[in-house]
Amino acid sequence: MACRISELVLKCHDPEVLARFWCEVLDFIELDREEGVYIEIGPREGFGGPQPTIFLIRNDEPKNGHARLHIDVNPTDRDQDAELERLLAAGAKLVDIGQPADASWHVLADPEGNEFCLLKRRLDPL
Repeated sequence: MACRISELVLKCHDPEVLARFWCEVLDFIELDREEGVYIEIGPREGFGGPQPTIFLIRNDEPKNGHARLHIDVNPTDRDQDAELERLLAAGAKLVDIGQPADASWHVLADPEGNEFCLLKRRLDPL
């Protein structure tokens, strides 16, 4: 038997802001919290389902350069252009990290500057 990703951990300055942002992006809900320490968000089914939960852990250290690990997201109920507009309205920013001008994906950053990619391929909702 192999392992499966069950949780992603993201250190951040403001877990409240990032919890709202990623819940909007992924249609997640808050699952757990320890005030001032962390917020866990995830799918409505909770921990252990087909999607991992995300732990947003308060950390006051500055972000240093590009992340070595980032999240890729795919639209489920609209095309890439419409999803890009939705993510920008939710607080994402387009960023240039040296991706090709003709890339089929968009590189964005969440409200704290953590990069993630919006891919073109549309996936079925879970």
